[in-house]
Amino acid sequence: MVFAILVTVALATALAVAQAPAPAAGQGGPPAAGAPGGRGPGGPGAGGPGGGQGRQGGGARGGGPAFNVTSPAFPDGGEIPLKYSFYGQNVSPQFDFHWFNGMTPTEQPATVQTFAIIFRDMENATARGPVDTLHWSVFNIPATLKSLPEGLKAGEQPDGTRPGPGIRGGANGSYFGPGAGAGPFHHYMFEFFALDAKLDVPSTATRDQLLTAMEGHVVGKAVYGGRFRNVPATP
Repeated sequence: MVFAILVTVALATALAVAQAPAPAAGQGGPPAAGAPGGRGPGGPGAGGPGGGQGRQGGGARGGGPAFNVTSPAFPDGGEIPLKYSFYGQNVSPQFDFHWFNGMTPTEQPATVQTFAIIFRDMENATARGPVDTLHWSVFNIPATLKSLPEGLKAGEQPDGTRPGPGIRGGANGSYFGPGAGAGPFHHYMFEFFALDAKLDVPSTATRDQLLTAMEGHVVGKAVYGGRFRNVPATP
């Protein structure tokens, strides 16, 4: 009789353990798919957001294709040729727009409506303050363009491309290239924004007003840097 009771208790205990819910991920149980250590979407080796390759740089918040820019004018991070400086022909460089899923070229998102560019001298402290020098900006570049041609003309373009704030900003604004004086290199940054809207701001807007108008509309961002040092001609 005692033996039968013990057998019955053992069987009941085993059945209860077998039917108990598995511990949730992070509470002592094995990692769920997608959690750190898992093999589902987002786990090591996965190509999705949060995976081993990391978040797509330049893509929209929450994932999506990455925005990338190249130029035949000079390599990213390289020295900006005299041609594109205030001391040369003072023409804007050509820039080509690309989109990637990981390392694979892909189509531009259908949500992109316009592009905007902001060009800054990172070395200059404007008016002895912490703000750098804004050389040039342009916005409402149509999304149908796959590149920005060299030598963009002054003022608003027939396709709606509009000049913004800068050294030569305003309604008839134009590109103003690197103008660093003699001395160490200055570092310059071209910032590119792919937007899901056409911006309703005038060419006379300030940099802060332009950035505020872009809030909530950035589908992708890319940067392209260069350095420039003015070497005065030998007398």
